[in-house]
Amino acid sequence: MGDEPTRFRPTWPQAAARGLVLGVLAGAVLLLVTGAVAVLGAALHRPGAPSPDAWAALVAVPPLLGTALGAALGRWHAVEVDAYGIRVGPFATREPWARVVDLRAERRHSRTVVAVYLDGGTTVQLGAPYDGGLLEADPEFERKLFALSTAWRSHRIGRTIR
Repeated sequence: MGDEPTRFRPTWPQAAARGLVLGVLAGAVLLLVTGAVAVLGAALHRPGAPSPDAWAALVAVPPLLGTALGAALGRWHAVEVDAYGIRVGPFATREPWARVVDLRAERRHSRTVVAVYLDGGTTVQLGAPYDGGLLEADPEFERKLFALSTAWRSHRIGRTIR
């Protein structure tokens, strides 16, 4: 591991799947709000219920937009590892290797994630790499976990591996 940080990001399918889920949730909220407004308008005898095309757009657009945004922006969330430590997320502070007491893969819900245990008892779940089912699978997960573990162990014993 040289001076340049190594970055671990969600895969394209993982980022798109996360965006799809967020888009479906946003679409459901929009449908509920629009439905509530339409029912309230009907109760107050005010015309103007959404057209069938508007309902179709409320169903289709948020998941499509979420998938596109997830694929475009979801890989921005990276874990950076360098000689000085590990940084989780674009705005997080770097945790020096001296604070890391353990690094291991753990099962959380339907995913296998990398958990970093810090001195003082704090646990940080890394945003990448992770492995899950269907669109959340990462065929390189074991290799990435090994690279993270090797970096941590090499700094823990005072040597860096190049």
